[in-house]
Amino acid sequence: MKIGALLSKDSIRLNGKASGKKAVIDAMVLLMEKGNHLRDARRYKEAVFDREAQGSTGIGDGVAIPHAKTDAVKSPGLAAMTLPEGAEFESLDGQPAHLIFMIAAPDSGDNIHLEVLSRLSMLLMDDGFRQRLMAADSPERFLEIIDRAETEKFGPDGEGADKTEDREAFRILAVTACPTGIAHTYMAQEALERQAERMGYPVKVETNGSGGVKNRLTPGEIEAAECIIIAADKNVEMARFDGKRVIQARVADGIHKPEELIRQAVSGQAPVYHYHGSDGAGEAGEGLSRGLYKHLMNGVSHMLPFVIGGGILIALAFLLDDYQLDPANFGMNTPAAAFFKTVGGQAFGFMLPVLSGFIAMSIADRPGLAVGFVGGAVANAGYTFGNIMNYGETAPVSSGFLGALLAGFLAGYIVRFLQKIFSRLPESLEGMKPMLIYPVAGIGIMGFVMVLINPFVGAVNIGMNSVLASMGGTSKIVLGAVLGGMMSIDMGGPFNKAAYVFGTAALANEGFDIMAAVMAGGMVPPIAVALCATFFKNRFSAKERQSAYVNYIMGLSFISEGAIPYAAADPLRVIPSCIAGSAIAGALSMAFDCGLRAPHGGIFVIPTVSHPLQYLAAIAVGSVIGGVLMGLLKKPVNKN
Repeated sequence: MKIGALLSKDSIRLNGKASGKKAVIDAMVLLMEKGNHLRDARRYKEAVFDREAQGSTGIGDGVAIPHAKTDAVKSPGLAAMTLPEGAEFESLDGQPAHLIFMIAAPDSGDNIHLEVLSRLSMLLMDDGFRQRLMAADSPERFLEIIDRAETEKFGPDGEGADKTEDREAFRILAVTACPTGIAHTYMAQEALERQAERMGYPVKVETNGSGGVKNRLTPGEIEAAECIIIAADKNVEMARFDGKRVIQARVADGIHKPEELIRQAVSGQAPVYHYHGSDGAGEAGEGLSRGLYKHLMNGVSHMLPFVIGGGILIALAFLLDDYQLDPANFGMNTPAAAFFKTVGGQAFGFMLPVLSGFIAMSIADRPGLAVGFVGGAVANAGYTFGNIMNYGETAPVSSGFLGALLAGFLAGYIVRFLQKIFSRLPESLEGMKPMLIYPVAGIGIMGFVMVLINPFVGAVNIGMNSVLASMGGTSKIVLGAVLGGMMSIDMGGPFNKAAYVFGTAALANEGFDIMAAVMAGGMVPPIAVALCATFFKNRFSAKERQSAYVNYIMGLSFISEGAIPYAAADPLRVIPSCIAGSAIAGALSMAFDCGLRAPHGGIFVIPTVSHPLQYLAAIAVGSVIGGVLMGLLKKPVNKN
C-alpha cells in the first residue's frame, strides 16, 4: 500500500501551531478523526501516548512520527501537519519538530503501519523532500510531493525493486536495528545504501525491525563479503559472522556517519570478529566500560520493580501498624500490616537474585539467567563452606548487594566460558547444551565460587554497613549532600543511577536515611526549574515556561528527567544550580534524620517517611535554593 492511499486532504494541516507534544498529538488525532480512520478517538490517543512513553517518536531533523496499533482504529490511516515555528517533542536530537506524520493501524491484520512507517522514514532522510513538504502551499501539493517521491523511490506500485536480487556478491554487508525496530532501523539502512552508492561500493543491508528481519543476509553473501557493518542498538544474530571483519557501531552512527563506516569497511583494517556463544554484540564493539554499564543497567532495570513494589508494600505495613502493641514485632502486629509486610518482603527478597540473573543474561543470553539467579541467591543467603559443613552451626555471612553484583558478572562470564569450551561438540549434541550442560555445570561452578568468596565479600559488605551505621553528625550530612548532588549531575545518567542504586542497596540493610537523601536530591531539579520559571519569567521563552510548570508534578513524583531539556539547553547555569539545591536537600534530610522505606513514589510516599514534615522542608529548601540560583545565573531572554 502506498503512503498516498492512507493520507487524504482532510487529514493534512499546513502551517499549524502547537505549544508542545501533547498539543501536537491532540491536533493530529483530530485530523485522524477527520479522515474517518478511528473507531474510538480517546482510546487511540491513549495508545499513542503509551507508545511515546516507550521512547519519543521525534526522530530528529525536525521530524516526528507518532503512531499506534490498536483496535480503536477501524482502518489504516495517516495524518500530517507542518509547524513552521516548531514544537517541543522531546526529539532524539533535542530540536523542535516541524513536520509531523501520525500513523493509525488496526490491531488485526498485517503490520501495515510498520511498512508505511519504514517507507516514510526512508523518504524523510532526504533534506530536499522535507523542505518541499514544508513549503507546500496546499494539501493537494503536499500529496503530490509525497506521491512523486514515493514513485521515484519505490516504483509505481509502491513496492520498489529489489536492488540486491540479482547480485551474487557484495563487498560490504550491513545489519541495522534499533530498540523499537521502527524508524531508526530504516533510516540507517537508507543512509548506508545512499552513501555506498555515491562511493561506488555494492552493499546489502539487512533490517531487524519490529515486523521481523527483512532482506536477510545469506551464508553465501556473508562468505563473499569483505566486511560487515553492524549498526545496531540491540542484539542481532552474530554467530554467522564468525571469522569475518566486522564493524560494530550504534544505529545513530549508521544514520549520521555512513561515510566513515564505509571507508573503515573497505580499508581492510576492521577487526576480525570471533563468536563466543552470545548472539549479541560484545563489549569489544562498544567499549569495555559501556558494555559493563549496559550489563549492570540490565540487572538494575529488572530489579527495580521488585524493590519498588516490595518496598512500598513494606512501607505501607509500617504505616498501618500499631507500634504500641509489640515494638519488637512492629510491621506485623495488625492483620493488614502483616499482609503487606509478608507480601512486600517476598517481593523484596527477589531483589538480589533478579539483579544477578539479568546481569548474567545480558552477558551470556538466556543460558546465563539461571546461573546468575543462583549466584545472587547464594550471595544473599550467605552460605559458606563452614556454614554448610557444620550443618548450620556456623552462621552464614551474607555478601549482600556487593556479592550479588559480583555473582551476576561471574555467572555471565562462566557461561560464556562454557559456551566456548563446548562449541566443538557434534551437532547431534547441540540440544544438550542449554538443557543440561550449561545449567548443571554453570550452577555447580557458580555455587562453588560464591560459597568460597562469600566470607571475604561478606566481610567487606559488613564493614561498609558498619561504617555507614556509625556515621553521625558531619559525616552523615556530607554523605547526604554527595548523594543528593549526584542525583542532579546527569538526571537519569550514570551518576544519577549510581546514587540511586546505592540508595536501594542500602534499603536491604535498613539504610533508610540514605534512601531518603537520594530521593530528596532527585526531586529537586524539576521543582527548581518550575520555581525559576514561575518567579523569574524573563529567563525563559513562552514555550519553555508552559512546559516548565509540568515539572512541579514531575518533581513531586520523583521524576528527575523533567529537568533534562532545560539542563541540555543551558547546562552551565541549570546543572550547577540543580546540584547545589539537591546537595542541600540531601544534607538536610540526613541532618533531620529522615528515613524512607520505599525506594520511589515521591510525595505519595511521604506518609511512610520518618519525620515527614522535616523531610518536606528539606526538599522545599533545596528546591528554592536551586530555583533562585538558576534565576540569578540565567540571562533574560527576548519575549516570544
